Amino acid sequence: MDTLGVVELHSIAAGAEVADTMVKSAHVELLRASTLCGGRFLIYVSGDRMAVETSVRSAEGSGHKCLGSFVISQVSPILIAGLRGTSPAAPGEALGVVESRIVSAGLVSADAAVKRADVRLLKFVAGHGIMGKAYYVLAGDVAAVREAVTAANGSLGDKLVESVVIPSPAESVAQALSGGARHL
Repeated sequence: MDTLGVVELHSIAAGAEVADTMVKSAHVELLRASTLCGGRFLIYVSGDRMAVETSVRSAEGSGHKCLGSFVISQVSPILIAGLRGTSPAAPGEALGVVESRIVSAGLVSADAAVKRADVRLLKFVAGHGIMGKAYYVLAGDVAAVREAVTAANGSLGDKLVESVVIPSPAESVAQALSGGARHL
């Protein structure tokens, strides 16, 4: 998988139909088709660039309102690892937390962030329980995290809610933000 396609819709019913259309229109793998808070629906597909572009265009041309749609070529393996789960922060690592108004834009900015600097994507949270927004947690040395967060902010533009860099987080905060026992 070298390309990721993301489509976010206002309607759950429309999302189900669009996911079906996307998978039938091109040879892609459906990674996610599920609800978000606020009655939104999120679809991720992967495959080669041409197939993913065809699939996303079929969603855009479906007649249903898309909140966002993106094709990300040469997706960073760091982004894919972050989408698969969480990993703990290492002692002494700085953390960056970036919050996006919509999930699809958050994914694009996370990819931009991990490609810009030597950071790890510890966690990506897509919409559940946070009113359809997304946030993610980056880790690395302070300079790299700042550079990655700057890239994320530039990518998000008006879809940025807030971003912070925590140079030396308390161990309990780092654990909570990276999926440890205490959740923030």
